[in-house]
Amino acid sequence: MFQITDKPLDPQSIIRGVQKNTYGAVVTFIGTVRSPSAGKEVVHLDYEVYEEMALLKLKEVGREIKERWGLEDVAICHRAGRVRPGEIVVVIAIAAPHRREAFQACSYAIDRIKEIVPIWKKEVFSDGSRWVGGHS
Repeated sequence: MFQITDKPLDPQSIIRGVQKNTYGAVVTFIGTVRSPSAGKEVVHLDYEVYEEMALLKLKEVGREIKERWGLEDVAICHRAGRVRPGEIVVVIAIAAPHRREAFQACSYAIDRIKEIVPIWKKEVFSDGSRWVGGHS
């Protein structure tokens, strides 16, 4: 399951999508909006997404995980639009027969998302804003 949405993410639903009785592990990463950032209180984040390409790239990350670890039950869901402190931005759930490869694949997934998926983050503070990453 690979998804970009402007709706709140439900980690339990995403986890259920990858769980099977034959697996001994489901590893998840849940990324949330933090505040403060850069020494300032965050009012909200605005995520801009090139959705069609982002979905292709999320699926690419899933293929890389399958090639590297042999894992097929991978879910990556990411928010778009406005997200407030404490809200969930991304959920990655990876199921595997054993925990080691699931942990490795999950860590790999979040790093690859930040490297290749066209999602841009704007931090909004009470006194201004700034783009984080490669957006200009």
